[in-house]
Amino acid sequence: MNPEIYRLTSRNRLMIADFLESLDDAAWAAQTLCEGWTVRHLAAHLVQPMMIGFGRFFLASIRHRGDTDRTVDHFTRRLARHSPAELIALLRQHAPDEVNPPRVGPAGPFAETCVHLRDIARPLGLPDDVPAGHWRILLGYLTSADPRPAPALAPPGRLDGLRLAATDTDWSAGEGALITGPIEALGMAATGRTAALPDLTGPGVALLRARLKARD
Repeated sequence: MNPEIYRLTSRNRLMIADFLESLDDAAWAAQTLCEGWTVRHLAAHLVQPMMIGFGRFFLASIRHRGDTDRTVDHFTRRLARHSPAELIALLRQHAPDEVNPPRVGPAGPFAETCVHLRDIARPLGLPDDVPAGHWRILLGYLTSADPRPAPALAPPGRLDGLRLAATDTDWSAGEGALITGPIEALGMAATGRTAALPDLTGPGVALLRARLKARD
């Protein structure tokens, strides 16, 4: 992972804050690619790592019987009580925070800034995206054999036997059945977004689709 990952994460948070500020009330209430979450929920989720410390998260996870997804949803919905303007202000205020969550490390917050921006923008039909270089960094991490990526970002086996190759920038990785397409679509699919699969081509797409469906 890029040693400047904190700086890149901070840059992305500020860019997302500007993007969110450009949206109207209807867009804030729109559904995202994250099931059950609106744009407002995702904005709240993006500030969660900076607002909720490990101790508080751990205690809440006990109440949710160790279910991380339920715990994350709990805090996301609580933070979503803030107004859009407050969430934007919090995202800007805490953009420089260097967060190192257990199990995912700094790669987790960085990945979220890349992926969640598109989780919002894709359903809205908007082109807003992080720089291609950020996707290269993230995909390099997701396809790495040493160190293996955090399971929360890329479960073991998801990308095994696949070769990913971007058609809009100079990046490729892996061995096996080929998948080609825009680097953003490769990154979204690699992190489990089936909505990106129609943007990809190659014999490996069917295999990746089956793996993602099996985890639904």
